[in-house]
Amino acid sequence: MVDHAYSDTRLAGLYDLLNTWEPGGDLDFYLPLVMSAKSVLDVGCGTGALLRGARDAGHTGRLCGLDPAPGMLARARKRTDIEWVLGDLASVTWAHEFDLVVMTGHAFQVFVSDDELRASLAKIRSVLTGGGRFAFETRNPAARAWERWTPANAVEVTDASGAVVRVWHDVETVSEGVVTFTETFDGAGWASPETSRSTLRFLDAPSLESFLSDAGLVVDEQFGDWLGNPFTETSPEIITIARPAR
Repeated sequence: MVDHAYSDTRLAGLYDLLNTWEPGGDLDFYLPLVMSAKSVLDVGCGTGALLRGARDAGHTGRLCGLDPAPGMLARARKRTDIEWVLGDLASVTWAHEFDLVVMTGHAFQVFVSDDELRASLAKIRSVLTGGGRFAFETRNPAARAWERWTPANAVEVTDASGAVVRVWHDVETVSEGVVTFTETFDGAGWASPETSRSTLRFLDAPSLESFLSDAGLVVDEQFGDWLGNPFTETSPEIITIARPAR
């Protein structure tokens, strides 16, 4: 089931306000990879910010965004020079068509069960060309990011109507690397707050490498932050670039 924060059109309209393109941030990291690939699939593309940025930067090849959330894709489809597909990896039939597959915004963490993760990685392997690469990130569980997902760390943004919207998180459960939490949105003039529930999986680096290997993928590079520093046990991120095993 798609999270309410992404399926609802009004909430999806807040996504880019809450996740801005910051210099030296995640989208800055991924953009050169996209620009160097002739055909790119963005899995969980959301509002399409990365692919829109690539087209604006002069990418002339195939750019394809895949997302199961109607609210997010409705915003992405305002840009008509990019291919947008409503669905998930289980629904696609592409074979060896993309030089690069990316998953940004920690979308990789939505694969909660072993079976779902294995099936998704197998599909990613199948859509890559022989020399293709898979670039994605997952939060390092050792950094315990969920401990900062509290109402005390709420943020406020101003939506398209000029209304101030307050957004905060509450963690419900943490068990064996799986975290379930709510994200609540409350806007000036709204009849009532809107709440979205999410569940994410936090994999450590050895487990991640094992799942990739089982899918026929090997790690080429791994970084611990968006500045490209090496991954360490205390890094906030596990940023991985993998390729099909030869």
